[in-house]
Amino acid sequence: MKKNKFSKNWIIKQKRDIYVKKSKLEGYRSRAVYKLQEINDKFRIIKNNNLVVDLGAAPGSWSQYISRNFNNSKIISIDLKEIEPIKNLVHIKGDFTESQHKKNIQNYFGKRVDLIISDMAVNTTGNKSVDSLVTGELCIDAMNFAVEFLNKNGSFVSKLFMGSSFNEIVALGKKSFKDVDIFKPPSSRKDSKENFIICRNLR
Repeated sequence: MKKNKFSKNWIIKQKRDIYVKKSKLEGYRSRAVYKLQEINDKFRIIKNNNLVVDLGAAPGSWSQYISRNFNNSKIISIDLKEIEPIKNLVHIKGDFTESQHKKNIQNYFGKRVDLIISDMAVNTTGNKSVDSLVTGELCIDAMNFAVEFLNKNGSFVSKLFMGSSFNEIVALGKKSFKDVDIFKPPSSRKDSKENFIICRNLR
């Protein structure tokens, strides 16, 4: 009963959400695209000719945004799910932490990349502490991946939730990068605990 009520409330929210309507009008795959757009408007992390890895990319709106708006970008997306084709994008179905997929990414670019982005979060359980903790672990895995694959002046963006692992993630970011910011985009729902960590320039 509780689950049905939650689903009904989610559907009502979606129908009222201006970003959902806007994404449909503009042909983007999800409202999440505006979070990346707002992050980039503030921090200017995406440029033409960038080499990009999009972690946990499905359904692909972040990759779509970069492909559409930044000339000559080369993007690899990786997710446990398939995604529909996008211009200038190669998709890998799998786990980004697996060594074979890492090797494939390395071989494709032939050098370190400019930008690694991650909008990954676990499927919510309803227990906010658990959801925050597990999503925090994903963020740490993504950050370790970024340290391994980014060039010296590269940037890393990842979703994280306020919660028990928040301070640990920020501390790890500051240990690995010279510039670290936390930002909640205007398009992020007000009742969501999500924030984004923006890290630039490897130490």
